[in-house]
Amino acid sequence: NYPAVYVANIKGLSQNCESLENIDEERENIRTAIGGGVKHLKSLQLSTIEVDPCSNAEAAAEGAYLASYDFHDLKSDVKEKSTVELVLTHFANDCPKILGDWNIGSVLAESQNFARRLMDSPANLMTPTLFASNVDKTMSGFNNITITPYDKDWAKEKEMRAFLGVSQGSFEPPMFLVVKYHGAQSTDKTSLALVGKGVTFDSGGISIKPAANMDKMKGDMGGAAVTIGTLYAISKLNLPLNAIGIIPLCENMPSGSALKPGDVITAMNGKTIEVDNTDAEGRLILADALTFAHEFNPDTLIDIATLTGAMAVAIGAGAAGVFTNSKKLWQELEECSRKSGDRLWQMPLYNLYSKQIISKVADIRNIGKSGGIGGACTAAAFLKEFVSNTRWAHLDIAGVMSSEGDYPVYLRNGMTGRPTRTLVEFAKFLSSS
Repeated sequence: NYPAVYVANIKGLSQNCESLENIDEERENIRTAIGGGVKHLKSLQLSTIEVDPCSNAEAAAEGAYLASYDFHDLKSDVKEKSTVELVLTHFANDCPKILGDWNIGSVLAESQNFARRLMDSPANLMTPTLFASNVDKTMSGFNNITITPYDKDWAKEKEMRAFLGVSQGSFEPPMFLVVKYHGAQSTDKTSLALVGKGVTFDSGGISIKPAANMDKMKGDMGGAAVTIGTLYAISKLNLPLNAIGIIPLCENMPSGSALKPGDVITAMNGKTIEVDNTDAEGRLILADALTFAHEFNPDTLIDIATLTGAMAVAIGAGAAGVFTNSKKLWQELEECSRKSGDRLWQMPLYNLYSKQIISKVADIRNIGKSGGIGGACTAAAFLKEFVSNTRWAHLDIAGVMSSEGDYPVYLRNGMTGRPTRTLVEFAKFLSSS
């Protein structure tokens, strides 16, 4: 006997062969239907929800676990902290294929939920040091994971002046976190390097942001959170590849010691940078992190960052923007995003944008000469100055950083952890190819 039952009519596949949705509609419809059901049943304060696998247990598990997430860690009311147990419907437990797919889907969702929890945490409780501590607490017990936090003195030795320049305005010490996953038989080859922007709070620095919605800048470490979430899932799934996460962590704050507009700093690779706007800080810390990533000679290099408001203006929550120097890599990423339901959209990386970041007093400047026009593109062009890898992609996730609870419907209001599952699908693709 069930105290409540939620029934959904799952929409069939679109008959329009020219559909512009760029998504596996069957999978996404199942996620949406199951997620909506879990949201509703959870509001009834049930302790257990039994989920029908429909025709795709993996997608059903994703929708269920993503919809069940809440950030109530800081609530004093014990009732508000209660969690719901999700179980596969009893008649499907005897089928190994369905059960296996359900378990994979639950890992995919939990990896994104881990990223969401990191992003949802207030900035005073998720400083660079505390971010590293949270990662260590959650993942240090994984047999195939190595976690190494590096401090300010190490960054000085590596001559990461761009990274340290951003951090120098804050009382909180910076942290440079390296997380390695060893899943392949060969220890020499690194198939995938992920570089995640980890600005745990971004006030804008001396070029300070407006007060409205500044609280959301606790999520400016979304790239770092997605990187960690991806490695969490790669490890849980025991994928047969080697991967590394490289995460520069700091705050961007105004003070007497902060970077000033007009300052010139020298990055790890020797290039000089004119800091025209201190609120364009993410690209500065990524410059040194991307340079460092090349020391591991990865087959594929991907950076993930809540980098520009211009990206949010361009395509909103519909997709994360991708800039890449490899057509093949774009095709692979796009296909993975179709499967995950967390879409990507290719953006241009023309030489025009590289010309717009040439500085009169240094090698390059950290914003384009036209100000905010084409801002996402000039930011990507800036990062390209620190990349020699021929399979590189930059994911600007500013537009998908947070949700109002309307898209996708299986996510609640707050930080999204997107596009963690797309990157996990990409890692699965690499490990099988």
